[in-house]
Amino acid sequence: MKLKTLKLLHYRNYEQVALSFHDEVNVLIGANAQGKTNLLEAIYCLALAKSHRATHDKELINWDADFALIEGELEYKHGTMPLSLQISSKGKKAKANHLEQSKLTQYIGHMNVVLFAPEDLNLVKGSPQIRRRFIDIEIGQISAVYLNDLSNFQRILKQKNHYLKQLKQNPQGDRTMLDVLNQQFSEYAARLTLRRHQFISQLEEKAIDIHSGITKTAEMLTIHYQASLQLQDNLEAMIAATYSKLSESMDKEIDRMASLYGPHRDDLTFSINGIDVQTYGSQGQQRTTALSLKLAEIELINEEIGEYPILLLDDVLSELDDTRQTHLLTTIQHKVQTFVTTTSVEGIEHETIEQAKLFYVDHGHIQTNKE
Repeated sequence: MKLKTLKLLHYRNYEQVALSFHDEVNVLIGANAQGKTNLLEAIYCLALAKSHRATHDKELINWDADFALIEGELEYKHGTMPLSLQISSKGKKAKANHLEQSKLTQYIGHMNVVLFAPEDLNLVKGSPQIRRRFIDIEIGQISAVYLNDLSNFQRILKQKNHYLKQLKQNPQGDRTMLDVLNQQFSEYAARLTLRRHQFISQLEEKAIDIHSGITKTAEMLTIHYQASLQLQDNLEAMIAATYSKLSESMDKEIDRMASLYGPHRDDLTFSINGIDVQTYGSQGQQRTTALSLKLAEIELINEEIGEYPILLLDDVLSELDDTRQTHLLTTIQHKVQTFVTTTSVEGIEHETIEQAKLFYVDHGHIQTNKE
Protein backbone atom coordinates (compact mmCIF):
# COMPACT_ATOMS: atom_id res chain seq x y z
CA MET A 1 0.00 0.00 0.00
CA LYS A 2 1.05 3.57 -0.69
CA LEU A 3 0.04 6.92 0.77
CA LYS A 4 -0.42 9.06 -2.32
CA THR A 5 -1.48 12.34 -0.71
CA LEU A 6 -1.74 13.90 2.73
CA LYS A 7 -3.64 17.00 3.82
CA LEU A 8 -3.35 18.57 7.25
CA LEU A 9 -5.47 21.30 8.77
CA HIS A 10 -4.69 22.85 12.18
CA TYR A 11 -2.39 19.93 13.01
CA ARG A 12 0.39 20.78 15.49
CA ASN A 13 2.53 23.50 13.84
CA TYR A 14 0.91 22.96 10.43
CA GLU A 15 -1.89 25.41 9.76
CA GLN A 16 -2.67 23.95 6.35
CA VAL A 17 -0.61 21.72 4.07
CA ALA A 18 -1.23 19.44 1.08
CA LEU A 19 1.44 17.01 -0.12
CA SER A 20 1.90 14.34 -2.79
CA PHE A 21 4.36 11.53 -2.14
CA HIS A 22 6.75 9.28 -4.02
CA ASP A 23 5.76 5.61 -4.17
CA GLU A 24 9.09 4.52 -2.70
CA VAL A 25 11.08 6.85 -0.45
CA ASN A 26 10.22 10.31 0.87
CA VAL A 27 12.82 12.15 2.94
CA LEU A 28 11.83 14.99 5.28
CA ILE A 29 14.86 17.21 5.89
CA GLY A 30 15.19 20.03 8.39
CA ALA A 31 16.68 21.22 11.64
CA ASN A 32 15.25 20.03 14.94
CA ALA A 33 11.85 21.33 16.11
CA GLN A 34 10.70 22.34 12.61
CA GLY A 35 7.88 19.79 12.23
CA LYS A 36 9.48 16.74 10.58
CA THR A 37 8.31 14.33 13.28
CA ASN A 38 4.92 16.05 13.42
CA LEU A 39 4.39 15.08 9.79
CA LEU A 40 5.39 11.47 10.47
CA GLU A 41 3.13 11.48 13.52
CA ALA A 42 0.20 12.65 11.37
CA ILE A 43 0.68 9.65 9.05
CA TYR A 44 0.83 7.37 12.09
CA CYS A 45 -2.36 8.96 13.47
CA LEU A 46 -4.15 8.52 10.16
CA ALA A 47 -3.41 4.79 10.41
CA LEU A 48 -3.94 4.10 14.11
CA ALA A 49 -6.19 6.98 15.22
CA LYS A 50 -3.71 7.93 17.95
CA SER A 51 -0.28 9.46 18.37
CA HIS A 52 2.79 7.45 19.29
CA ARG A 53 4.12 10.29 21.46
CA ALA A 54 1.29 12.60 22.63
CA THR A 55 -0.27 11.93 26.03
CA HIS A 56 -3.41 13.91 25.24
CA ASP A 57 -5.15 14.37 21.89
CA LYS A 58 -5.41 18.12 22.44
CA GLU A 59 -1.65 18.32 21.93
CA LEU A 60 -2.27 17.48 18.25
CA ILE A 61 -4.49 20.51 17.66
CA ASN A 62 -2.96 23.83 16.64
CA TRP A 63 -3.10 26.17 19.64
CA ASP A 64 -5.50 28.65 18.02
CA ALA A 65 -7.90 26.06 16.52
CA ASP A 66 -10.77 23.92 17.81
CA PHE A 67 -9.93 20.80 15.81
CA ALA A 68 -7.28 19.10 13.71
CA LEU A 69 -7.95 17.25 10.47
CA ILE A 70 -5.81 14.62 8.73
CA GLU A 71 -6.80 13.37 5.28
CA GLY A 72 -5.02 10.91 3.05
CA GLU A 73 -5.49 9.02 -0.19
CA LEU A 74 -4.37 5.42 0.16
CA GLU A 75 -3.54 3.21 -2.82
CA TYR A 76 -3.77 -0.57 -2.66
CA LYS A 77 -2.94 -3.16 -5.31
CA HIS A 78 -6.59 -3.19 -6.37
CA GLY A 79 -7.85 0.32 -5.83
CA THR A 80 -7.75 3.48 -3.74
CA MET A 81 -9.41 4.65 -0.53
CA PRO A 82 -9.67 8.06 1.13
CA LEU A 83 -9.16 8.16 4.89
CA SER A 84 -9.80 11.02 7.28
CA LEU A 85 -9.43 11.60 10.99
CA GLN A 86 -10.81 14.66 12.78
CA ILE A 87 -9.62 15.34 16.33
CA SER A 88 -11.41 17.74 18.68
CA SER A 89 -12.25 18.22 22.34
CA LYS A 90 -15.37 16.14 21.70
CA GLY A 91 -13.34 13.15 20.52
CA LYS A 92 -12.37 11.65 17.18
CA LYS A 93 -14.32 11.18 13.98
CA ALA A 94 -12.81 8.65 11.58
CA LYS A 95 -13.92 7.98 8.01
CA ALA A 96 -12.88 5.29 5.56
CA ASN A 97 -14.03 5.71 1.96
CA HIS A 98 -16.13 8.69 3.14
CA LEU A 99 -18.09 6.48 5.57
CA GLU A 100 -17.88 7.39 9.25
CA GLN A 101 -16.77 4.46 11.39
CA SER A 102 -18.90 3.92 14.50
CA LYS A 103 -15.90 2.52 16.40
CA LEU A 104 -12.20 3.26 16.04
CA THR A 105 -11.57 -0.50 16.16
CA GLN A 106 -13.47 -0.71 12.85
CA TYR A 107 -11.32 2.06 11.36
CA ILE A 108 -7.90 0.73 12.39
CA GLY A 109 -6.47 -1.71 9.86
CA HIS A 110 -7.38 0.13 6.66
CA MET A 111 -3.85 1.57 6.63
CA ASN A 112 -0.89 -0.33 8.04
CA VAL A 113 2.26 1.38 9.27
CA VAL A 114 5.48 0.29 10.93
CA LEU A 115 7.22 3.01 12.93
CA PHE A 116 10.92 2.81 13.73
CA ALA A 117 12.10 5.64 15.99
CA PRO A 118 15.11 6.03 18.31
CA GLU A 119 12.97 4.96 21.28
CA ASP A 120 12.29 1.65 19.49
CA LEU A 121 15.95 0.82 19.99
CA ASN A 122 14.85 0.44 23.63
CA LEU A 123 12.41 -2.27 22.63
CA VAL A 124 14.85 -4.89 23.88
CA LYS A 125 16.21 -3.27 27.04
CA GLY A 126 13.18 -1.16 27.97
CA SER A 127 10.27 -2.03 30.24
CA PRO A 128 7.86 -4.94 29.62
CA GLN A 129 5.12 -2.38 29.00
CA ILE A 130 6.96 -1.16 25.88
CA ARG A 131 7.09 -4.70 24.49
CA ARG A 132 3.43 -5.41 25.29
CA ARG A 133 2.45 -2.18 23.54
CA PHE A 134 4.53 -3.21 20.51
CA ILE A 135 2.68 -6.54 20.31
CA ASP A 136 -0.77 -4.98 20.74
CA ILE A 137 -0.20 -2.32 18.08
CA GLU A 138 1.12 -4.75 15.50
CA ILE A 139 -1.52 -7.46 15.97
CA GLY A 140 -4.23 -4.82 16.24
CA GLN A 141 -3.41 -3.53 12.74
CA ILE A 142 -4.04 -6.92 11.16
CA SER A 143 -6.81 -8.26 13.39
CA ALA A 144 -10.01 -6.41 14.30
CA VAL A 145 -10.95 -9.39 16.48
CA TYR A 146 -7.80 -8.93 18.55
CA LEU A 147 -8.51 -5.22 19.00
CA ASN A 148 -12.03 -6.02 20.20
CA ASP A 149 -10.76 -8.70 22.59
CA LEU A 150 -8.11 -6.32 23.93
CA SER A 151 -10.70 -3.59 24.54
CA ASN A 152 -12.98 -6.00 26.41
CA PHE A 153 -10.08 -7.39 28.43
CA GLN A 154 -8.94 -3.93 29.52
CA ARG A 155 -12.48 -3.04 30.59
CA ILE A 156 -12.85 -6.23 32.67
CA LEU A 157 -9.34 -5.83 34.12
CA LYS A 158 -10.26 -2.35 35.35
CA GLN A 159 -13.52 -3.63 36.89
CA LYS A 160 -11.78 -6.56 38.54
CA ASN A 161 -9.01 -4.45 40.08
CA HIS A 162 -11.63 -2.06 41.45
CA TYR A 163 -13.56 -4.94 43.00
CA LEU A 164 -10.39 -6.47 44.48
CA LYS A 165 -9.79 -3.21 46.34
CA GLN A 166 -13.36 -3.27 47.65
CA LEU A 167 -12.93 -6.83 48.96
CA LYS A 168 -9.64 -5.89 50.61
CA GLN A 169 -11.41 -3.11 52.47
CA ASN A 170 -14.34 -5.39 53.30
CA PRO A 171 -13.09 -8.99 53.73
CA GLN A 172 -16.64 -10.20 54.46
CA GLY A 173 -17.88 -8.94 51.08
CA ASP A 174 -19.56 -11.18 48.51
CA ARG A 175 -17.05 -12.90 46.21
CA THR A 176 -19.67 -13.97 43.70
CA MET A 177 -19.08 -10.88 41.57
CA LEU A 178 -15.33 -11.52 41.59
CA ASP A 179 -15.97 -15.07 40.37
CA VAL A 180 -18.10 -13.73 37.51
CA LEU A 181 -15.37 -11.25 36.58
CA ASN A 182 -12.80 -14.05 36.69
CA GLN A 183 -14.87 -16.06 34.22
CA GLN A 184 -15.06 -13.13 31.81
CA PHE A 185 -11.40 -12.27 32.42
CA SER A 186 -10.38 -15.88 31.64
CA GLU A 187 -12.02 -15.89 28.22
CA TYR A 188 -10.40 -12.72 26.94
CA ALA A 189 -7.05 -13.36 28.65
CA ALA A 190 -6.89 -16.77 26.99
CA ARG A 191 -7.72 -15.33 23.56
CA LEU A 192 -5.08 -12.60 23.83
CA THR A 193 -2.39 -14.89 25.22
CA LEU A 194 -2.76 -17.50 22.49
CA ARG A 195 -2.91 -14.90 19.70
CA ARG A 196 0.18 -13.14 21.03
CA HIS A 197 2.06 -16.42 21.29
CA GLN A 198 1.13 -17.28 17.70
CA PHE A 199 2.19 -13.82 16.49
CA ILE A 200 5.56 -13.98 18.24
CA SER A 201 6.23 -17.45 16.80
CA GLN A 202 5.57 -16.10 13.30
CA LEU A 203 7.65 -13.00 13.97
CA GLU A 204 10.55 -15.04 15.32
CA GLU A 205 10.61 -17.21 12.22
CA LYS A 206 11.19 -14.15 10.02
CA ALA A 207 13.44 -12.27 12.47
CA ILE A 208 15.86 -15.21 12.71
CA ASP A 209 16.74 -15.03 9.00
CA ILE A 210 16.95 -11.22 9.00
CA HIS A 211 19.17 -11.17 12.10
CA SER A 212 21.40 -13.87 10.63
CA GLY A 213 21.79 -11.78 7.48
CA ILE A 214 22.78 -8.64 9.38
CA THR A 215 25.33 -10.52 11.50
CA LYS A 216 26.58 -12.61 8.54
CA THR A 217 25.36 -15.83 10.24
CA ALA A 218 27.50 -15.19 13.33
CA GLU A 219 24.49 -14.88 15.66
CA MET A 220 21.32 -16.89 16.19
CA LEU A 221 18.34 -14.94 17.54
CA THR A 222 15.63 -16.50 19.70
CA ILE A 223 12.43 -14.72 20.80
CA HIS A 224 10.30 -16.13 23.60
CA TYR A 225 6.82 -15.03 24.66
CA GLN A 226 6.93 -15.09 28.45
CA ALA A 227 3.34 -15.69 29.53
CA SER A 228 2.26 -15.32 33.16
CA LEU A 229 -0.31 -18.04 32.49
CA GLN A 230 0.62 -21.56 31.44
CA LEU A 231 0.07 -21.97 27.71
CA GLN A 232 -2.37 -24.63 26.56
CA ASP A 233 -2.91 -26.36 23.22
CA ASN A 234 -6.31 -24.84 22.44
CA LEU A 235 -8.62 -22.03 23.49
CA GLU A 236 -11.00 -24.11 25.60
CA ALA A 237 -8.13 -25.61 27.61
CA MET A 238 -6.55 -22.16 27.97
CA ILE A 239 -9.77 -20.64 29.31
CA ALA A 240 -10.23 -23.49 31.79
CA ALA A 241 -6.61 -23.34 32.99
CA THR A 242 -6.79 -19.55 33.37
CA TYR A 243 -10.03 -19.68 35.38
CA SER A 244 -8.55 -22.41 37.60
CA LYS A 245 -5.44 -20.29 38.24
CA LEU A 246 -7.49 -17.22 39.10
CA SER A 247 -9.80 -19.18 41.41
CA GLU A 248 -6.93 -20.63 43.42
CA SER A 249 -5.23 -17.21 43.55
CA MET A 250 -8.31 -15.29 44.69
CA ASP A 251 -7.07 -14.67 48.26
CA LYS A 252 -3.66 -13.61 47.01
CA GLU A 253 -5.11 -11.15 44.48
CA ILE A 254 -7.46 -9.64 47.09
CA ASP A 255 -4.56 -9.19 49.47
CA ARG A 256 -2.47 -7.51 46.75
CA MET A 257 -5.51 -5.62 45.36
CA ALA A 258 -4.34 -6.41 41.83
CA SER A 259 -4.77 -8.95 39.03
CA LEU A 260 -1.53 -10.90 39.19
CA TYR A 261 -1.92 -13.11 36.12
CA GLY A 262 -2.85 -12.36 32.54
CA PRO A 263 -1.61 -10.71 29.34
CA HIS A 264 -1.09 -7.41 31.18
CA ARG A 265 1.76 -9.16 33.04
CA ASP A 266 3.41 -10.84 30.05
CA ASP A 267 6.73 -10.03 28.41
CA LEU A 268 9.15 -10.92 25.62
CA THR A 269 12.69 -12.21 26.08
CA PHE A 270 15.45 -12.20 23.47
CA SER A 271 18.51 -14.42 23.28
CA ILE A 272 21.51 -14.45 20.95
CA ASN A 273 23.38 -17.73 20.80
CA GLY A 274 21.59 -18.70 24.00
CA ILE A 275 22.61 -15.56 25.94
CA ASP A 276 20.02 -13.08 27.25
CA VAL A 277 20.35 -9.94 25.11
CA GLN A 278 18.49 -7.65 27.52
CA THR A 279 20.91 -8.32 30.38
CA TYR A 280 24.16 -9.32 28.73
CA GLY A 281 23.94 -8.10 25.12
CA SER A 282 26.00 -5.21 23.82
CA GLN A 283 24.29 -2.05 22.60
CA GLY A 284 25.02 -3.18 19.05
CA GLN A 285 23.36 -6.56 19.64
CA GLN A 286 20.32 -4.89 21.22
CA ARG A 287 19.98 -2.55 18.24
CA THR A 288 20.38 -5.38 15.74
CA THR A 289 17.65 -7.29 17.57
CA ALA A 290 15.30 -4.28 17.47
CA LEU A 291 16.01 -3.73 13.77
CA SER A 292 15.40 -7.41 13.01
CA LEU A 293 12.05 -7.22 14.79
CA LYS A 294 10.93 -4.20 12.77
CA LEU A 295 11.98 -5.70 9.45
CA ALA A 296 10.32 -9.01 10.37
CA GLU A 297 7.17 -7.07 11.23
CA ILE A 298 7.08 -5.61 7.71
CA GLU A 299 7.29 -9.06 6.14
CA LEU A 300 4.71 -10.54 8.51
CA ILE A 301 2.14 -7.83 7.77
CA ASN A 302 2.66 -8.39 4.04
CA GLU A 303 2.12 -12.11 4.55
CA GLU A 304 -1.05 -11.54 6.58
CA ILE A 305 -2.81 -8.93 4.42
CA GLY A 306 -1.11 -9.24 1.04
CA GLU A 307 0.21 -5.66 1.11
CA TYR A 308 3.41 -4.17 2.44
CA PRO A 309 2.83 -1.63 5.22
CA ILE A 310 4.12 1.94 5.09
CA LEU A 311 7.42 2.39 6.93
CA LEU A 312 8.08 5.47 9.07
CA LEU A 313 11.73 6.05 10.00
CA ASP A 314 11.91 8.89 12.51
CA ASP A 315 15.51 10.09 12.78
CA VAL A 316 16.68 6.50 13.15
CA LEU A 317 19.23 6.25 10.32
CA SER A 318 21.69 8.42 12.25
CA GLU A 319 21.38 5.98 15.16
CA LEU A 320 22.45 2.98 13.06
CA ASP A 321 25.98 2.18 11.94
CA ASP A 322 26.77 1.72 8.24
CA THR A 323 26.16 -2.04 8.25
CA ARG A 324 22.70 -1.85 9.85
CA GLN A 325 21.79 1.25 7.84
CA THR A 326 22.67 -0.45 4.58
CA HIS A 327 20.79 -3.63 5.50
CA LEU A 328 17.68 -1.63 6.38
CA LEU A 329 17.70 0.43 3.18
CA THR A 330 18.45 -2.59 0.98
CA THR A 331 15.63 -4.61 2.57
CA ILE A 332 12.95 -1.97 1.91
CA GLN A 333 14.21 -0.99 -1.55
CA HIS A 334 11.57 -1.06 -4.32
CA LYS A 335 8.88 -2.72 -2.17
CA VAL A 336 8.02 -0.60 0.90
CA GLN A 337 6.91 3.02 0.75
CA THR A 338 9.08 4.77 3.31
CA PHE A 339 9.09 8.14 5.05
CA VAL A 340 12.40 9.23 6.58
CA THR A 341 13.11 12.21 8.83
CA THR A 342 16.66 13.49 9.10
CA THR A 343 18.59 16.70 9.64
CA SER A 344 20.78 15.90 6.62
CA VAL A 345 21.20 13.22 3.97
CA GLU A 346 24.95 13.74 3.94
CA GLY A 347 26.76 10.56 4.87
CA ILE A 348 23.85 8.33 3.86
CA GLU A 349 25.24 6.72 0.75
CA HIS A 350 22.63 4.39 -0.67
CA GLU A 351 20.74 4.54 -3.95
CA THR A 352 17.43 4.31 -2.07
CA ILE A 353 18.08 7.75 -0.58
CA GLU A 354 19.65 9.10 -3.77
CA GLN A 355 16.44 8.32 -5.70
CA ALA A 356 14.10 9.63 -2.99
CA LYS A 357 11.76 12.62 -3.13
CA LEU A 358 13.08 15.30 -0.77
CA PHE A 359 10.91 17.59 1.35
CA TYR A 360 12.52 20.50 3.18
CA VAL A 361 10.74 21.40 6.42
CA ASP A 362 11.12 24.83 8.01
CA HIS A 363 8.85 26.09 10.82
CA GLY A 364 5.83 24.15 9.58
CA HIS A 365 6.38 25.06 5.93
CA ILE A 366 7.35 22.42 3.38
CA GLN A 367 8.96 22.73 -0.02
CA THR A 368 10.24 20.07 -2.37
CA ASN A 369 13.10 22.13 -3.83
CA LYS A 370 15.60 23.82 -1.54
CA GLU A 371 15.85 27.54 -2.23
